[in-house]
Amino acid sequence: MQLLLLSSSNVYGYGYLDHAERELRARLDGRTRVAFVPFALQDHEAYTATARERFARIDCEVTQVRGAAEIEAAEAIFVGGGNTFRLLKTLYERELLDVIRARVRSGVPYIGTSAGTNIAAPTIRTTNDMPIVQPPSFDALGLVPYQINPHYLDADPSSTHQGETREQRLQQYLEENTAPVIGLREDTMLWVDDDVTTLHGRSSARVFRRGAEPIEIEPGSVVALV
Repeated sequence: MQLLLLSSSNVYGYGYLDHAERELRARLDGRTRVAFVPFALQDHEAYTATARERFARIDCEVTQVRGAAEIEAAEAIFVGGGNTFRLLKTLYERELLDVIRARVRSGVPYIGTSAGTNIAAPTIRTTNDMPIVQPPSFDALGLVPYQINPHYLDADPSSTHQGETREQRLQQYLEENTAPVIGLREDTMLWVDDDVTTLHGRSSARVFRRGAEPIEIEPGSVVALV
């Protein structure tokens, strides 16, 4: 499998996906037909237009996914960010999870940002999103064996907010679940080749395991989760 899992498509100081252009080009490796899954946002046409304009700048043609045919014909798959619950619900409704999973496991590159990164994990239980709709299950693509928390934020010691921090919420997840979690800060991404995951980007990431203290991993590091 060949995956590129971004924390975000929009990073401060950069245009849409500009911070990851090098990784996008490398992951696509000359492939030019990209199937875009726009279901995490309501306006599929506008979202597709945004993706189409950006990928045209790296000489790729974007086709909007409406059903299985676009997935089957694609040389690469890009799943955009937005609301993870809405994305997963639509994928269930259109019966596309198995189609995407099969194509990616056969070697078709998968690029995800935010919600698109969330659904590469076994479940969406570590998304930050509000459950605005109810998918039939939280089970997702399961392309990687760990959970992901995009847009990971560290606690601000100067803040007067008394609610739970992101770290506390992920520790609560691990009270009920065993799969480890990678907290991806902005401007970080996971480069996955089969069962090897490497951190790319300009920031460190935070790894959470049940019964252990969180650890930091630096860009360029292989993520060892056992």
